Amino acid sequence: MATRGRPGRGWLDRIRRRASSETADGPQPPIRPRVAVVTDSAASLRASDIERWASVVRVVPMPVMIDGQIFTEGHDDAAAALAHGLAAAVRISTSRPAPGVFARCYRDLLAEGFEAVVSIHLSGELSGTAEAARAAAREVDGEVRVVDTRTVGMAEGFAVLDAAEAASSGLAAEEVEAAARRGEAGMINFVLPTLEQLRRGGRITLAASVLGTLLSVKPILTLNHGRIEIREKARSTSRAVDRLVELSRQRALECERETGRKPRVAIHSYGSGEVGQELAHELAAFAREEVVLVDLPAVLAAHTGAGVVAVVVR
Repeated sequence: MATRGRPGRGWLDRIRRRASSETADGPQPPIRPRVAVVTDSAASLRASDIERWASVVRVVPMPVMIDGQIFTEGHDDAAAALAHGLAAAVRISTSRPAPGVFARCYRDLLAEGFEAVVSIHLSGELSGTAEAARAAAREVDGEVRVVDTRTVGMAEGFAVLDAAEAASSGLAAEEVEAAARRGEAGMINFVLPTLEQLRRGGRITLAASVLGTLLSVKPILTLNHGRIEIREKARSTSRAVDRLVELSRQRALECERETGRKPRVAIHSYGSGEVGQELAHELAAFAREEVVLVDLPAVLAAHTGAGVVAVVVR
């Protein structure tokens, strides 16, 4: 069964009510999750996140093709192969997981006793992954809800983590889906040394790519309705990074005014770890929790190339 209409947003209140419903005699028996969460490796979940939520979360790896050889995210030494491939300027591309891979995953989870599956994926404007998940859902006898987050990286990853928390608290599928859909309000901005890798992968237009080479202009990119767009332009990489910090702080303050609490912040980098560390330090005071620092996974770095730095505020 494919995605339904957008549900309400009272899932967090339900989690809190369940947590406060323990009796004075002590805690209740552990809640058995009713819903499993599936995602793709573009969500950029850390190993610690995957381990923490292993009882309810499954990650379907996305394949990366490097010079004619297929590597699987998280396996087959994909990271090392990608670094070598980028340095050698060989042909690199990515692909969605096959619908059959999702279908097997869904069936396995339903056979384990889960009542439903919520499958959460990167923007359908950037990949056919969500569509592959929908095709798989139609082939499965059981409830499968597919969420296109219209974003990527830890903006998608935070949606997965919220859904995992809701699922582990025993909430129903519509409430787990509601938790995931909050991710659509997340912001991701990023800066690249060159837009050529994005152009090769078809993620931006030739005109936008050419703009990035004119007069040493360094665009600040963002996702708007699931598509990569140029948000602003700076005259140098250092100015672009400074502006990236300013935009992130502004969004963090907006989130705090809107929700009454600070947002979560994540920073991605690939071949730019020192810059990522500096950004984490500058944004720490604006984050609700410790800033998440995570390397961009191979399936995303294949399209950005080395030197990328990105900030997620949610």
